[in-house]
Amino acid sequence: MFRAMMVSTTNDIPGHRIVAHIGVVRGITVRSRSVVGNFLGGVQAIFGGKIGAYVSLAETARQEAFVHMCDQAAAEGANAIVGMRYDATEIMDGITEVLAYGTAMRVVPE
Repeated sequence: MFRAMMVSTTNDIPGHRIVAHIGVVRGITVRSRSVVGNFLGGVQAIFGGKIGAYVSLAETARQEAFVHMCDQAAAEGANAIVGMRYDATEIMDGITEVLAYGTAMRVVPE
């Protein structure tokens, strides 16, 4: 259901005026590493540098949480999210919750 949404880590959207404060919105996903992903990550760790298997997993989890957050905001009538942040918590070994959150607003161009 993802719709275009203006999203900012700041508390405003430059060139726009806030006309409605809708409230906090969030998107959550929980991801685990596969046995294959752990193996590939372990092999890459031996040689040092960027661990592509984990980068891909992290990016996928953040994107999923971001889309869920935008969908919730759109469902509540928002066209913008300000103060957007990510948070991640390891629930148990190899299982991580990723949260995207912010404040949903309705804005109009100035």
